[in-house]
Amino acid sequence: MHELIAEAPSGLPKQSVRRVVLVGTHFSPGQPEVKADGTRVNTLWGELAWQLGGRTGYDIVAEADRTGTSPGAALQDVIAAYAPCLILVDEWVAYARQLLDAEHLPGGSFETHFTFAQTLTEAVQAVSGAQLIVSIPASDDGTIDADENEIGGPAGRHALERLQRILHRIAEPWRPAKADESFEIVRRRLFESPSGSAQADINKVARLFTQFYAGHKADFPSGTDSTEYENRIKSTYPIHPELFARLYEDWSTLERFQRTRGVLRLMSAVIHALWRDGNQSAMIMPGDIPLNDQRVVGELTHYLEDRWKPILDADVDGVNSTPVQVDQEKTFLGERAMTRRIARTLFMGSAATLKAATKGLDEPHVRLGMAMPGDSMGNFRTALNTLADRSTYLYSEGERYWYDTQASVTRIAKDEADRLVERPEDVWAELVRRLGSNQRRAGDFSGVHVAPQHTGDIPDTDEVRLVLLHPQHHHTKNKDDSPAMLFSAEALGSRGPSQRSHRNMLIFLAPDKKRLDELMEAAREYL
Repeated sequence: MHELIAEAPSGLPKQSVRRVVLVGTHFSPGQPEVKADGTRVNTLWGELAWQLGGRTGYDIVAEADRTGTSPGAALQDVIAAYAPCLILVDEWVAYARQLLDAEHLPGGSFETHFTFAQTLTEAVQAVSGAQLIVSIPASDDGTIDADENEIGGPAGRHALERLQRILHRIAEPWRPAKADESFEIVRRRLFESPSGSAQADINKVARLFTQFYAGHKADFPSGTDSTEYENRIKSTYPIHPELFARLYEDWSTLERFQRTRGVLRLMSAVIHALWRDGNQSAMIMPGDIPLNDQRVVGELTHYLEDRWKPILDADVDGVNSTPVQVDQEKTFLGERAMTRRIARTLFMGSAATLKAATKGLDEPHVRLGMAMPGDSMGNFRTALNTLADRSTYLYSEGERYWYDTQASVTRIAKDEADRLVERPEDVWAELVRRLGSNQRRAGDFSGVHVAPQHTGDIPDTDEVRLVLLHPQHHHTKNKDDSPAMLFSAEALGSRGPSQRSHRNMLIFLAPDKKRLDELMEAAREYL
Protein backbone atom coordinates (compact mmCIF):
# COMPACT_ATOMS: atom_id res chain seq x y z
CA MET A 1 0.00 0.00 0.00
CA HIS A 2 2.79 2.43 0.87
CA GLU A 3 4.42 1.80 -2.52
CA LEU A 4 1.13 2.52 -4.33
CA ILE A 5 0.64 5.78 -2.42
CA ALA A 6 4.20 6.88 -3.16
CA GLU A 7 3.70 6.24 -6.89
CA ALA A 8 0.37 8.13 -7.05
CA PRO A 9 1.01 11.64 -8.47
CA SER A 10 -1.64 13.26 -6.27
CA GLY A 11 -0.97 11.19 -3.15
CA LEU A 12 -3.68 10.84 -0.53
CA PRO A 13 -6.56 13.35 -0.23
CA LYS A 14 -5.59 16.34 1.90
CA GLN A 15 -8.83 16.34 3.88
CA SER A 16 -9.83 13.54 6.24
CA VAL A 17 -11.65 10.51 4.84
CA ARG A 18 -14.72 9.41 6.76
CA ARG A 19 -15.19 5.69 7.22
CA VAL A 20 -18.35 3.65 7.62
CA VAL A 21 -18.20 0.01 8.71
CA LEU A 22 -21.41 -2.03 8.50
CA VAL A 23 -21.12 -5.64 9.67
CA GLY A 24 -24.43 -7.45 9.24
CA THR A 25 -23.93 -9.77 12.18
CA HIS A 26 -23.49 -6.79 14.53
CA PHE A 27 -26.97 -5.38 13.85
CA SER A 28 -30.45 -6.80 14.32
CA PRO A 29 -33.30 -5.73 11.99
CA GLY A 30 -35.71 -6.29 14.87
CA GLN A 31 -33.82 -4.39 17.55
CA PRO A 32 -33.15 -0.63 17.15
CA GLU A 33 -29.86 0.67 18.52
CA VAL A 34 -29.67 3.77 20.72
CA LYS A 35 -26.43 5.71 20.26
CA ALA A 36 -24.49 7.61 22.93
CA ASP A 37 -26.00 10.91 21.73
CA GLY A 38 -29.52 9.50 22.11
CA THR A 39 -30.10 8.84 18.40
CA ARG A 40 -32.34 5.79 17.86
CA VAL A 41 -31.21 3.94 14.73
CA ASN A 42 -33.47 1.31 13.11
CA THR A 43 -31.99 0.51 9.68
CA LEU A 44 -28.66 0.05 7.92
CA TRP A 45 -29.18 3.37 6.09
CA GLY A 46 -29.78 5.09 9.38
CA GLU A 47 -26.58 3.52 10.76
CA LEU A 48 -24.63 4.56 7.64
CA ALA A 49 -25.80 8.17 7.94
CA TRP A 50 -25.06 8.32 11.67
CA GLN A 51 -21.51 6.93 11.21
CA LEU A 52 -20.87 9.53 8.49
CA GLY A 53 -22.16 12.61 10.26
CA GLY A 54 -23.48 11.77 13.71
CA ARG A 55 -26.90 13.19 14.59
CA THR A 56 -26.64 15.81 11.85
CA GLY A 57 -25.99 13.19 9.20
CA TYR A 58 -28.73 10.96 10.57
CA ASP A 59 -31.31 13.73 10.39
CA ILE A 60 -30.98 13.73 6.56
CA VAL A 61 -32.45 10.20 6.40
CA ALA A 62 -34.30 10.26 9.73
CA GLU A 63 -37.82 9.90 8.30
CA ALA A 64 -36.83 6.93 6.09
CA ASP A 65 -35.13 5.31 9.07
CA ARG A 66 -38.16 5.74 11.35
CA THR A 67 -40.59 4.32 8.75
CA GLY A 68 -38.27 1.55 7.48
CA THR A 69 -38.57 2.83 3.88
CA SER A 70 -35.83 3.37 1.33
CA PRO A 71 -34.10 6.76 1.77
CA GLY A 72 -34.07 7.50 -1.97
CA ALA A 73 -32.23 10.70 -2.96
CA ALA A 74 -31.56 11.54 0.70
CA LEU A 75 -28.93 8.79 0.75
CA GLN A 76 -26.93 10.49 -2.02
CA ASP A 77 -27.29 13.79 -0.17
CA VAL A 78 -25.75 12.44 3.03
CA ILE A 79 -22.90 10.70 1.19
CA ALA A 80 -22.15 13.84 -0.81
CA ALA A 81 -22.21 15.95 2.37
CA TYR A 82 -19.51 13.86 4.01
CA ALA A 83 -17.32 12.81 1.07
CA PRO A 84 -14.59 11.77 0.71
CA CYS A 85 -15.74 8.60 2.42
CA LEU A 86 -15.17 4.88 2.39
CA ILE A 87 -18.11 2.55 3.12
CA LEU A 88 -17.26 -1.05 4.06
CA VAL A 89 -20.03 -3.66 4.23
CA ASP A 90 -19.49 -7.21 5.47
CA GLU A 91 -21.94 -10.02 6.32
CA TRP A 92 -24.64 -8.25 4.32
CA VAL A 93 -26.29 -11.56 3.41
CA ALA A 94 -26.44 -12.56 7.09
CA TYR A 95 -28.44 -9.38 7.82
CA ALA A 96 -30.71 -9.46 4.77
CA ARG A 97 -31.78 -13.10 5.14
CA GLN A 98 -33.44 -12.23 8.47
CA LEU A 99 -35.88 -9.96 6.60
CA LEU A 100 -37.28 -12.65 4.29
CA ASP A 101 -40.93 -13.40 5.14
CA ALA A 102 -40.67 -11.09 8.19
CA GLU A 103 -43.15 -8.20 8.56
CA HIS A 104 -43.14 -4.89 10.39
CA LEU A 105 -39.53 -5.03 11.55
CA PRO A 106 -37.80 -1.74 12.45
CA GLY A 107 -35.06 -2.64 9.94
CA GLY A 108 -37.53 -2.56 7.03
CA SER A 109 -38.80 -5.26 4.66
CA PHE A 110 -36.80 -7.62 2.45
CA GLU A 111 -37.82 -5.75 -0.73
CA THR A 112 -37.13 -2.33 0.79
CA HIS A 113 -33.68 -3.47 1.85
CA PHE A 114 -32.65 -4.32 -1.70
CA THR A 115 -34.10 -1.07 -2.97
CA PHE A 116 -31.69 0.53 -0.48
CA ALA A 117 -28.85 -1.64 -1.83
CA GLN A 118 -29.46 -0.41 -5.36
CA THR A 119 -29.82 3.20 -4.19
CA LEU A 120 -26.53 2.94 -2.29
CA THR A 121 -24.56 1.64 -5.27
CA GLU A 122 -25.95 4.37 -7.52
CA ALA A 123 -25.32 7.09 -4.94
CA VAL A 124 -21.70 6.06 -4.44
CA GLN A 125 -21.19 5.96 -8.19
CA ALA A 126 -22.58 9.47 -8.50
CA VAL A 127 -20.56 11.10 -5.68
CA SER A 128 -16.92 11.96 -6.33
CA GLY A 129 -14.65 10.74 -3.54
CA ALA A 130 -17.02 8.03 -2.31
CA GLN A 131 -16.16 4.34 -2.45
CA LEU A 132 -18.17 1.26 -1.48
CA ILE A 133 -16.51 -2.08 -0.74
CA VAL A 134 -18.78 -5.08 -0.17
CA SER A 135 -17.72 -8.57 0.88
CA ILE A 136 -20.10 -11.37 -0.12
CA PRO A 137 -19.77 -15.18 -0.09
CA ALA A 138 -18.72 -16.75 -3.38
CA SER A 139 -17.06 -19.86 -4.73
CA ASP A 140 -13.49 -19.89 -6.05
CA ASP A 141 -14.70 -19.17 -9.60
CA GLY A 142 -16.67 -16.12 -8.50
CA THR A 143 -20.14 -17.66 -8.95
CA ILE A 144 -22.85 -17.70 -6.30
CA ASP A 145 -22.26 -21.39 -5.66
CA ALA A 146 -21.16 -20.53 -2.13
CA ASP A 147 -21.09 -22.72 0.94
CA GLU A 148 -24.58 -23.33 2.35
CA ASN A 149 -23.28 -23.09 5.90
CA GLU A 150 -21.81 -19.66 5.22
CA ILE A 151 -24.85 -18.15 3.50
CA GLY A 152 -27.43 -19.65 5.88
CA GLY A 153 -29.71 -21.94 3.86
CA PRO A 154 -32.46 -21.04 1.35
CA ALA A 155 -33.13 -17.58 2.81
CA GLY A 156 -29.44 -16.72 2.62
CA ARG A 157 -29.20 -18.00 -0.95
CA HIS A 158 -32.17 -15.90 -2.01
CA ALA A 159 -30.63 -12.82 -0.38
CA LEU A 160 -27.26 -13.56 -1.97
CA GLU A 161 -28.77 -13.88 -5.46
CA ARG A 162 -30.56 -10.55 -5.12
CA LEU A 163 -27.46 -8.82 -3.80
CA GLN A 164 -25.27 -10.30 -6.55
CA ARG A 165 -27.60 -9.03 -9.28
CA ILE A 166 -27.55 -5.50 -7.85
CA LEU A 167 -23.81 -5.31 -7.28
CA HIS A 168 -22.76 -6.89 -10.56
CA ARG A 169 -24.50 -4.15 -12.53
CA ILE A 170 -21.85 -1.55 -11.68
CA ALA A 171 -19.32 -3.11 -9.28
CA GLU A 172 -15.75 -4.00 -10.11
CA PRO A 173 -15.19 -7.50 -8.69
CA TRP A 174 -12.09 -7.86 -6.54
CA ARG A 175 -11.07 -11.49 -6.85
CA PRO A 176 -9.34 -13.29 -3.95
CA ALA A 177 -5.58 -13.09 -3.96
CA LYS A 178 -3.74 -15.78 -5.88
CA ALA A 179 -1.33 -18.04 -4.01
CA ASP A 180 1.72 -15.94 -4.87
CA GLU A 181 -0.06 -12.77 -3.83
CA SER A 182 -1.38 -14.37 -0.65
CA PHE A 183 1.96 -15.54 0.64
CA GLU A 184 3.42 -12.13 -0.12
CA ILE A 185 0.64 -10.58 1.97
CA VAL A 186 1.32 -13.05 4.78
CA ARG A 187 5.08 -12.50 4.67
CA ARG A 188 4.77 -8.72 4.76
CA ARG A 189 2.21 -8.76 7.56
CA LEU A 190 4.35 -11.00 9.77
CA PHE A 191 7.90 -9.85 9.01
CA GLU A 192 9.71 -6.60 8.41
CA SER A 193 11.25 -5.98 5.02
CA PRO A 194 14.88 -7.18 5.11
CA SER A 195 17.74 -4.70 5.18
CA GLY A 196 20.63 -4.95 2.73
CA SER A 197 22.73 -7.18 4.99
CA ALA A 198 19.73 -9.33 5.88
CA GLN A 199 18.94 -9.79 2.18
CA ALA A 200 22.50 -10.98 1.62
CA ASP A 201 21.99 -13.62 4.33
CA ILE A 202 18.68 -14.63 2.74
CA ASN A 203 20.46 -15.08 -0.60
CA LYS A 204 23.01 -17.36 1.08
CA VAL A 205 20.29 -19.50 2.64
CA ALA A 206 18.47 -19.82 -0.69
CA ARG A 207 21.70 -20.84 -2.41
CA LEU A 208 22.52 -23.44 0.29
CA PHE A 209 19.11 -25.06 -0.06
CA THR A 210 19.17 -25.25 -3.85
CA GLN A 211 22.73 -26.61 -3.77
CA PHE A 212 21.54 -29.23 -1.28
CA TYR A 213 18.68 -30.17 -3.60
CA ALA A 214 21.08 -30.31 -6.57
CA GLY A 215 23.43 -32.60 -4.62
CA HIS A 216 20.58 -35.05 -4.05
CA LYS A 217 18.73 -34.52 -7.32
CA ALA A 218 16.99 -37.92 -7.32
CA ASP A 219 15.60 -37.38 -3.81
CA PHE A 220 13.70 -34.14 -4.43
CA PRO A 221 10.99 -32.97 -6.86
CA SER A 222 12.12 -31.85 -10.28
CA GLY A 223 13.05 -28.17 -10.54
CA THR A 224 13.92 -27.56 -6.89
CA ASP A 225 17.58 -27.08 -7.82
CA SER A 226 16.74 -24.40 -10.39
CA THR A 227 17.38 -20.65 -10.26
CA GLU A 228 13.63 -20.11 -10.39
CA TYR A 229 13.13 -22.12 -7.19
CA GLU A 230 16.05 -20.32 -5.56
CA ASN A 231 14.31 -17.02 -6.30
CA ARG A 232 11.10 -18.44 -4.91
CA ILE A 233 12.88 -19.27 -1.64
CA LYS A 234 14.15 -15.69 -1.48
CA SER A 235 10.66 -14.29 -2.03
CA THR A 236 8.98 -16.42 0.66
CA TYR A 237 11.80 -16.36 3.24
CA PRO A 238 11.73 -17.18 6.13
CA ILE A 239 8.80 -19.46 5.22
CA HIS A 240 9.75 -22.31 2.91
CA PRO A 241 7.82 -22.41 -0.41
CA GLU A 242 6.72 -25.99 0.31
CA LEU A 243 4.81 -24.86 3.40
CA PHE A 244 2.96 -22.24 1.37
CA ALA A 245 2.30 -24.91 -1.28
CA ARG A 246 0.68 -27.22 1.26
CA LEU A 247 -1.45 -24.44 2.72
CA TYR A 248 -2.62 -23.00 -0.60
CA GLU A 249 -2.86 -26.24 -2.61
CA ASP A 250 -4.21 -28.61 0.07
CA TRP A 251 -5.61 -26.79 3.08
CA SER A 252 -7.34 -24.12 0.99
CA THR A 253 -9.60 -26.86 -0.44
CA LEU A 254 -11.22 -27.31 2.98
CA GLU A 255 -14.50 -25.58 3.75
CA ARG A 256 -14.15 -22.42 5.83
CA PHE A 257 -10.36 -22.25 5.34
CA GLN A 258 -9.45 -18.62 4.69
CA ARG A 259 -6.53 -18.27 2.32
CA THR A 260 -5.23 -15.06 3.85
CA ARG A 261 -6.71 -14.58 7.31
CA GLY A 262 -6.53 -18.31 8.11
CA VAL A 263 -2.90 -18.54 7.06
CA LEU A 264 -2.07 -15.35 8.94
CA ARG A 265 -3.55 -16.69 12.18
CA LEU A 266 -1.83 -20.05 11.77
CA MET A 267 1.58 -18.63 10.93
CA SER A 268 1.34 -16.09 13.73
CA ALA A 269 0.83 -18.96 16.18
CA VAL A 270 3.62 -21.01 14.56
CA ILE A 271 6.12 -18.15 14.65
CA HIS A 272 5.35 -17.38 18.29
CA ALA A 273 5.79 -21.04 19.31
CA LEU A 274 9.07 -21.41 17.38
CA TRP A 275 10.45 -18.16 18.82
CA ARG A 276 9.40 -19.17 22.34
CA ASP A 277 11.08 -22.58 22.00
CA GLY A 278 14.29 -21.19 20.49
CA ASN A 279 13.95 -23.00 17.15
CA GLN A 280 17.13 -22.59 15.08
CA SER A 281 15.93 -23.85 11.68
CA ALA A 282 17.12 -21.89 8.67
CA MET A 283 13.55 -21.69 7.34
CA ILE A 284 10.06 -22.50 8.59
CA MET A 285 9.18 -25.76 6.84
CA PRO A 286 6.23 -28.17 7.17
CA GLY A 287 8.49 -30.30 9.35
CA ASP A 288 8.94 -27.39 11.77
CA ILE A 289 5.24 -26.81 12.48
CA PRO A 290 4.95 -27.39 16.27
CA LEU A 291 1.96 -29.70 16.33
CA ASN A 292 2.41 -30.10 20.08
CA ASP A 293 1.48 -26.44 20.63
CA GLN A 294 -2.19 -26.05 21.56
CA ARG A 295 -2.68 -22.75 19.75
CA VAL A 296 -1.18 -24.11 16.52
CA VAL A 297 -3.16 -27.34 16.77
CA GLY A 298 -6.33 -25.34 17.40
CA GLU A 299 -5.83 -23.32 14.23
CA LEU A 300 -5.41 -26.52 12.16
CA THR A 301 -7.93 -28.87 13.73
CA HIS A 302 -10.58 -26.14 13.51
CA TYR A 303 -11.03 -27.27 9.91
CA LEU A 304 -10.78 -31.04 10.58
CA GLU A 305 -12.82 -33.74 12.25
CA ASP A 306 -12.35 -34.10 15.99
CA ARG A 307 -10.85 -37.56 15.41
CA TRP A 308 -7.59 -35.94 14.33
CA LYS A 309 -6.73 -34.64 17.81
CA PRO A 310 -5.88 -38.02 19.45
CA ILE A 311 -4.04 -39.03 16.26
CA LEU A 312 -1.77 -35.99 16.60
CA ASP A 313 -0.99 -36.99 20.17
CA ALA A 314 -0.39 -40.67 19.41
CA ASP A 315 1.24 -40.72 15.99
CA VAL A 316 2.53 -37.25 15.09
CA ASP A 317 3.78 -34.88 17.78
CA GLY A 318 2.57 -35.81 21.26
CA VAL A 319 4.95 -36.12 24.22
CA ASN A 320 4.91 -39.93 23.95
CA SER A 321 4.04 -40.14 20.26
CA THR A 322 5.55 -42.75 17.96
CA PRO A 323 8.02 -40.38 16.20
CA VAL A 324 9.23 -38.97 19.53
CA GLN A 325 9.86 -42.51 20.79
CA VAL A 326 11.73 -43.47 17.61
CA ASP A 327 13.96 -40.38 17.88
CA GLN A 328 14.68 -41.17 21.53
CA GLU A 329 15.56 -44.79 20.77
CA LYS A 330 17.71 -44.03 17.73
CA THR A 331 19.89 -41.14 18.85
CA PHE A 332 21.35 -40.60 15.37
CA LEU A 333 17.81 -39.68 14.29
CA GLY A 334 16.94 -37.79 17.46
CA GLU A 335 19.92 -35.44 17.15
CA ARG A 336 18.06 -33.69 14.30
CA ALA A 337 14.51 -34.80 15.28
CA MET A 338 14.38 -36.56 11.92
CA THR A 339 11.38 -38.82 12.59
CA ARG A 340 9.39 -36.06 14.23
CA ARG A 341 9.97 -33.69 11.29
CA ILE A 342 8.85 -36.41 8.87
CA ALA A 343 5.66 -37.01 10.86
CA ARG A 344 4.83 -33.30 10.94
CA THR A 345 5.43 -33.01 7.21
CA LEU A 346 3.19 -35.99 6.49
CA PHE A 347 0.40 -34.54 8.62
CA MET A 348 0.57 -31.16 6.87
CA GLY A 349 0.45 -32.95 3.52
CA SER A 350 -2.24 -35.50 4.27
CA ALA A 351 -4.85 -34.24 6.76
CA ALA A 352 -6.40 -31.89 4.19
CA THR A 353 -6.22 -34.43 1.32
CA LEU A 354 -7.84 -37.38 3.08
CA LYS A 355 -10.97 -37.22 0.90
CA ALA A 356 -9.08 -36.36 -2.28
CA ALA A 357 -8.43 -38.82 -5.10
CA THR A 358 -4.68 -38.60 -4.43
CA LYS A 359 -3.90 -38.68 -0.73
CA GLY A 360 -0.79 -37.55 1.11
CA LEU A 361 2.70 -36.96 -0.24
CA ASP A 362 5.21 -38.86 -2.31
CA GLU A 363 8.69 -39.35 -0.90
CA PRO A 364 10.33 -36.46 -2.82
CA HIS A 365 7.77 -34.02 -1.37
CA VAL A 366 8.16 -35.49 2.11
CA ARG A 367 11.89 -34.74 1.87
CA LEU A 368 11.20 -31.28 0.45
CA GLY A 369 8.99 -30.52 3.43
CA MET A 370 11.56 -31.35 6.11
CA ALA A 371 15.08 -32.04 4.82
CA MET A 372 17.64 -29.28 5.14
CA PRO A 373 21.36 -28.92 4.46
CA GLY A 374 23.24 -31.25 6.79
CA ASP A 375 20.61 -34.00 6.85
CA SER A 376 21.57 -37.54 5.80
CA MET A 377 19.29 -39.05 3.19
CA GLY A 378 20.17 -42.50 4.56
CA ASN A 379 18.81 -41.46 7.95
CA PHE A 380 15.67 -40.22 6.24
CA ARG A 381 15.04 -43.70 4.85
CA THR A 382 15.59 -45.30 8.28
CA ALA A 383 13.28 -42.82 9.99
CA LEU A 384 10.50 -43.13 7.40
CA ASN A 385 10.59 -46.94 7.38
CA THR A 386 10.55 -47.14 11.18
CA LEU A 387 7.73 -44.61 11.39
CA ALA A 388 5.69 -46.53 8.80
CA ASP A 389 6.30 -49.81 10.63
CA ARG A 390 5.30 -48.55 14.06
CA SER A 391 2.61 -45.93 13.45
CA THR A 392 -1.03 -46.78 14.00
CA TYR A 393 -2.59 -44.31 11.55
CA LEU A 394 0.07 -43.99 8.86
CA TYR A 395 -0.69 -45.60 5.50
CA SER A 396 1.54 -46.09 2.46
CA GLU A 397 1.04 -47.14 -1.13
CA GLY A 398 4.02 -47.20 -3.42
CA GLU A 399 5.95 -44.01 -2.72
CA ARG A 400 2.97 -42.16 -1.19
CA TYR A 401 2.36 -41.80 2.54
CA TRP A 402 -0.56 -40.34 4.45
CA TYR A 403 -2.21 -40.25 7.85
CA ASP A 404 -5.78 -41.48 8.13
CA THR A 405 -8.40 -41.32 10.87
CA GLN A 406 -8.76 -45.11 10.77
CA ALA A 407 -6.05 -47.36 12.20
CA SER A 408 -4.19 -49.20 9.43
CA VAL A 409 -4.77 -52.95 9.05
CA THR A 410 -1.01 -53.47 9.22
CA ARG A 411 -0.84 -51.69 12.56
CA ILE A 412 -3.80 -53.64 13.95
CA ALA A 413 -2.11 -56.87 12.91
CA LYS A 414 1.16 -55.81 14.56
CA ASP A 415 -0.64 -54.92 17.79
CA GLU A 416 -2.31 -58.32 17.83
CA ALA A 417 1.05 -59.97 17.11
CA ASP A 418 2.56 -58.10 20.06
CA ARG A 419 -0.21 -59.38 22.32
CA LEU A 420 0.61 -62.94 21.24
CA VAL A 421 4.05 -62.54 22.84
CA GLU A 422 2.26 -63.11 26.14
CA ARG A 423 0.52 -66.20 24.75
CA PRO A 424 3.28 -68.36 23.21
CA GLU A 425 1.12 -71.48 23.43
CA ASP A 426 -1.16 -70.04 20.69
CA VAL A 427 1.86 -69.61 18.41
CA TRP A 428 3.23 -73.07 19.27
CA ALA A 429 -0.13 -74.56 18.30
CA GLU A 430 0.13 -73.00 14.83
CA LEU A 431 3.67 -74.31 14.36
CA VAL A 432 2.66 -77.82 15.49
CA ARG A 433 -0.32 -77.73 13.13
CA ARG A 434 1.97 -76.95 10.23
CA LEU A 435 4.44 -79.69 11.25
CA GLY A 436 1.62 -82.22 11.42
CA SER A 437 1.69 -82.95 7.71
CA ASN A 438 5.14 -84.55 8.17
CA GLN A 439 3.59 -87.43 10.10
CA ARG A 440 2.15 -88.77 6.86
CA ARG A 441 5.51 -88.50 5.06
CA ALA A 442 7.75 -90.85 7.06
CA GLY A 443 10.25 -91.49 4.26
CA ASP A 444 12.92 -93.98 5.42
CA PHE A 445 11.68 -93.80 9.01
CA SER A 446 9.15 -96.16 10.47
CA GLY A 447 7.36 -93.18 11.85
CA VAL A 448 7.57 -89.43 12.39
CA HIS A 449 6.31 -88.11 15.71
CA VAL A 450 5.46 -84.42 15.82
CA ALA A 451 5.81 -82.39 19.01
CA PRO A 452 5.22 -85.09 21.61
CA GLN A 453 4.26 -83.57 24.94
CA HIS A 454 5.21 -86.67 26.94
CA THR A 455 7.73 -89.49 26.55
CA GLY A 456 4.87 -91.97 26.49
CA ASP A 457 3.76 -90.52 23.14
CA ILE A 458 6.87 -92.02 21.48
CA PRO A 459 6.63 -95.80 20.76
CA ASP A 460 9.39 -98.17 22.00
CA THR A 461 9.96 -100.58 19.07
CA ASP A 462 12.88 -101.99 17.11
CA GLU A 463 12.38 -99.46 14.32
CA VAL A 464 14.06 -96.14 13.58
CA ARG A 465 11.80 -93.20 14.38
CA LEU A 466 12.17 -89.43 13.90
CA VAL A 467 10.98 -87.18 16.72
CA LEU A 468 10.28 -83.52 15.82
CA LEU A 469 10.46 -81.84 19.20
CA HIS A 470 7.80 -79.41 20.39
CA PRO A 471 8.72 -75.69 19.85
CA GLN A 472 8.99 -75.24 23.59
CA HIS A 473 11.84 -77.82 23.55
CA HIS A 474 14.40 -75.71 21.69
CA HIS A 475 18.16 -76.07 21.64
CA THR A 476 21.12 -73.71 21.91
CA LYS A 477 24.46 -74.82 20.53
CA ASN A 478 26.91 -76.25 23.10
CA LYS A 479 24.32 -76.19 25.87
CA ASP A 480 23.83 -79.57 27.54
CA ASP A 481 20.92 -78.35 29.62
CA SER A 482 18.78 -76.87 26.86
CA PRO A 483 15.07 -77.83 26.92
CA ALA A 484 15.69 -80.05 23.88
CA MET A 485 18.57 -81.91 25.55
CA LEU A 486 16.59 -82.41 28.77
CA PHE A 487 13.47 -83.75 27.01
CA SER A 488 15.54 -86.00 24.70
CA ALA A 489 17.43 -87.48 27.65
CA GLU A 490 14.15 -88.18 29.42
CA ALA A 491 12.64 -89.79 26.29
CA LEU A 492 15.73 -91.99 25.75
CA GLY A 493 15.57 -93.20 29.33
CA SER A 494 11.91 -94.00 29.55
CA ARG A 495 8.57 -94.31 27.84
CA GLY A 496 6.12 -92.99 30.31
CA PRO A 497 6.57 -94.89 33.61
CA SER A 498 8.52 -97.71 31.90
CA GLN A 499 12.17 -97.92 31.01
CA ARG A 500 12.83 -97.61 27.26
CA SER A 501 14.40 -100.70 25.65
CA HIS A 502 15.25 -99.45 22.13
CA ARG A 503 17.09 -96.26 22.92
CA ASN A 504 19.17 -96.33 19.73
CA MET A 505 16.06 -96.29 17.51
CA LEU A 506 15.22 -92.61 18.12
CA ILE A 507 16.49 -89.51 16.28
CA PHE A 508 15.54 -86.12 17.69
CA LEU A 509 15.24 -82.95 15.63
CA ALA A 510 15.05 -79.75 17.75
CA PRO A 511 14.45 -76.13 16.75
CA ASP A 512 17.44 -73.79 17.07
CA LYS A 513 16.64 -71.18 19.72
CA LYS A 514 17.83 -68.19 17.66
CA ARG A 515 16.00 -69.19 14.50
CA LEU A 516 12.94 -70.21 16.51
CA ASP A 517 12.60 -66.60 17.75
CA GLU A 518 12.44 -65.45 14.12
CA LEU A 519 9.90 -68.17 13.32
CA MET A 520 7.75 -67.23 16.31
CA GLU A 521 7.71 -63.59 15.20
CA ALA A 522 6.68 -64.59 11.67
CA ALA A 523 3.95 -66.86 13.05
CA ARG A 524 2.63 -64.09 15.30
CA GLU A 525 2.40 -61.74 12.33
CA TYR A 526 0.64 -64.47 10.32
CA LEU A 527 -1.88 -65.09 13.07
